[in-house]
Amino acid sequence: MVTSEPAPAVVTVPRGVRIGYGVGSVSTATFSTVPGLLLLFYMTNVLAVPAWLAGLVVFLPKLWDMFVNPWVGQRSDRTVSRLGARRPWMLVGAVTLPVTFALTFAGPPLTGVPAALYVAVCYFLTATAYAFYEVPYKAMAAEMTDDYHERSSLLQWKMFFVGLAILLSGAVAPVIAGTEASGYRLMGLIIGGVLLVSMLASFAGTARAPMVARVEAETSIRAQFAAARSSRPFMVLLGLSCAQMFAAGILLAGAPYFATYVLGDPGTTTTLFVCVVGPLLVTMPAWVWLSKRYEKRGAMILGAALFTAGTVGMAFAEQFGSVYAHACVLVVGVGYAGFQLLQFSMLSDVIVYDATVTGKRRAGVFTGLWTACETVVFALGALVLGWLLGATGFVESDPATPVAQPESAITAALYGATLLPALLAGISVLLTMRYTLNAETLRSAGQ
Repeated sequence: MVTSEPAPAVVTVPRGVRIGYGVGSVSTATFSTVPGLLLLFYMTNVLAVPAWLAGLVVFLPKLWDMFVNPWVGQRSDRTVSRLGARRPWMLVGAVTLPVTFALTFAGPPLTGVPAALYVAVCYFLTATAYAFYEVPYKAMAAEMTDDYHERSSLLQWKMFFVGLAILLSGAVAPVIAGTEASGYRLMGLIIGGVLLVSMLASFAGTARAPMVARVEAETSIRAQFAAARSSRPFMVLLGLSCAQMFAAGILLAGAPYFATYVLGDPGTTTTLFVCVVGPLLVTMPAWVWLSKRYEKRGAMILGAALFTAGTVGMAFAEQFGSVYAHACVLVVGVGYAGFQLLQFSMLSDVIVYDATVTGKRRAGVFTGLWTACETVVFALGALVLGWLLGATGFVESDPATPVAQPESAITAALYGATLLPALLAGISVLLTMRYTLNAETLRSAGQ
């Protein structure tokens, strides 16, 4: 009698490791949120840096990620140590990122171009330090379990901490910063402390993380790009993720301008942000259920559609007022919550699928390239918005000499922060329709 071999047991990640891994996303979410929300506004409205130059300062250090992130991914794929392959790199990031982040907002009393140069150097160092932590941290998710739905459950913990961190940092950081340079210096120190605690806690919490298989490193950066291009699911996911992160980058960078010049109350930056990220804390179980019920592609399309509808609605905020604007942003937040969970879960699926069909485990390769592109296009949002404001006559200022902005700049702040993100989210829907990887595809590939 012929008997079939039993199916391999699902590697279940222990609860302690899930929490330990998840708490690390406090640092990644905080670092993505605070500069994305405040750095452009800090330079144009506190340091009196021209908007076009401020946009460049935010963007160019992130362009460096296109080179340093793949390099870190490659090196962490090759690392062999008693701490594992990923954790030594995470530790390097943990002891350097908090310092460089605090320095970015704690500079000497400079304004204009000198201030822009100082921030650019510090932010370049910050981007480098962040790469040491972010790339290996995100690569670990695909190495802890091979199960399609177990990864979503693992990332549900991660996204809980993402939502908590974004909510707290996005709501508290603007309050601490206020409108004076001294407030921004204090904010930099406090957020730097949060980064340090989160990263060290994750380093310790993942000490007993399971590893289903060791990765295989590519021989060069060129080989990494070739590996990425050979994976159609990865390229489609990269495209839709970039469209979504570009949209989120514009929306986030535009929030202080939208609050100040459209709603007429800078303080609503905090409440608007709470509406964007609050749903992350309460909708994660729903998005996990939707991803199982309608597959991850169907859930992602729904999330992008909600984001698009909400940002289009925001464009009418002048006519309908602040309460209406907050309601629209809440719809955006529900869609954004879907983005955050599903992107990471789908990336893990792509990594496992590639390992199945090629026999290679290249988590660092794909994660390095994906995070590099993600951070670049997110920062590109600030660059585009900064140039749009500059082209429409936005006048830089400092707290001692506030200025009245021309109507053209206010119009740019309104439509640039709403309709541009809506257009990009709509493009992501079209790209998501081309994503074909699902649970059945993964099972078939493994047979």
